Amino acid sequence: AALITPGALTATTATAQVAGIAVGDPEAAVANSKAWATARTQIQTTYKAQLDQANTRRQAITTELQPLVAAYQKAAAAPGATEASLRTQAQAIQTREQTANAELQRLTAPASRAQSYAIEQISAKLQDAVGAAARAKNVSLLLRPNAALFANPTADITSAITAELDRTVPTVGITPP
Repeated sequence: AALITPGALTATTATAQVAGIAVGDPEAAVANSKAWATARTQIQTTYKAQLDQANTRRQAITTELQPLVAAYQKAAAAPGATEASLRTQAQAIQTREQTANAELQRLTAPASRAQSYAIEQISAKLQDAVGAAARAKNVSLLLRPNAALFANPTADITSAITAELDRTVPTVGITPP
């Protein structure tokens, strides 16, 4: 113990890992990256018309479904209501919801494809970013935060992974090939 200098203790404490073990959230690192923030802004601008149309349609569908759901709930609360007597209403609501969801997916498909493409590009560099952050922090075992029962917040290297992603993937395209 006498051979360890105070500077060595500080250096060991600053690495924030115990025996080279740390936690990191790769999804959060991608979500917090500058490339994703820029891509998200570009997608919101580029696909504004489709996204606005989808939001307007979503509100209209909700307004359309509310009376159907209210009627179903009223019928279900009525004395003598049975599953068989409610089945037609429930199926009508479910069919309308499924049709509405398909319509909304169609409206948002271009923006969803752009998001997927941007995330795919960033994720392609994720393994390298994790490796570089782990080497820089002298980590030999990296766990996801939900895999650890307890982790000291200083043992989280997610921000280091994000910084590495920001360095290696400064921007991404939003137009899928």
